[in-house]
Amino acid sequence: MKHVLLATIAALAFNLAAAVEVAGVKFDDKTRVGTGELVVNGAGVRKKAIFKVYAMALYLPAKTGDAAAALTARGAKRISIVLLRDLSAKQFVDALQEGMASNHSDAEMGALKDRLQQFSDAMLATGEAKSGSSVLIDWLPESGTRLTVNGQAKGKDIAGEDFYRALLAIWLGNKPVQDDLKQELLGKSP
Repeated sequence: MKHVLLATIAALAFNLAAAVEVAGVKFDDKTRVGTGELVVNGAGVRKKAIFKVYAMALYLPAKTGDAAAALTARGAKRISIVLLRDLSAKQFVDALQEGMASNHSDAEMGALKDRLQQFSDAMLATGEAKSGSSVLIDWLPESGTRLTVNGQAKGKDIAGEDFYRALLAIWLGNKPVQDDLKQELLGKSP
């Protein structure tokens, strides 16, 4: 019985460690965003063709394996991205805009247009992002969506939780940018 218990603990410890390290990138199992304490919900790698583009982790107030629950979770949230290859800010912005448009109607995109432009402009101002660059997209209930690149806040916080949900839908929506990445962010094996 003691051996079974130790094996179970070891397996759980291994699974927890594996859930916060992907493609050699380590993500903290907990983080603080604003006044909220968050836990890593899942982590995975965005691939394009044969290339690994970035590693990312999703942080929520409480773990969930349900995309709808993740999208509507109350409180602070974080998307943490570490680039695995050099990208121009334009490539990153184009991919975000495409992912957002795939998960929203024209009317919904119309309502998000100005805020998406504000977010895109803040990202474009960063220029090129080198491999190893860190991008944080935080939801702070008291102020909005905050973009931070390599530890520096970019642009102004963007109001409206609907905008943050629209960003999250890129990875968790009905037409996610990558199905297996969606599963990994939800803490499931693809």
